[in-house]
Amino acid sequence: MSETPQDPAGTTHQFQSFANQAPPQKSGPNVGLIVGIAAVVAVVAIIAVVLLMMA
Repeated sequence: MSETPQDPAGTTHQFQSFANQAPPQKSGPNVGLIVGIAAVVAVVAIIAVVLLMMA
């Protein structure tokens, strides 16, 4: 007797279940981006203060 070949990717039901999953929702803003922007603003402010003090 010969066995029927098995699909290594799984069954159609497993694939449909995977395809119907909702993508994960991103919660909130990107914290790294906000921290980076705040750091740039702080550095620019410090440079501006230093330049005004020298004038």
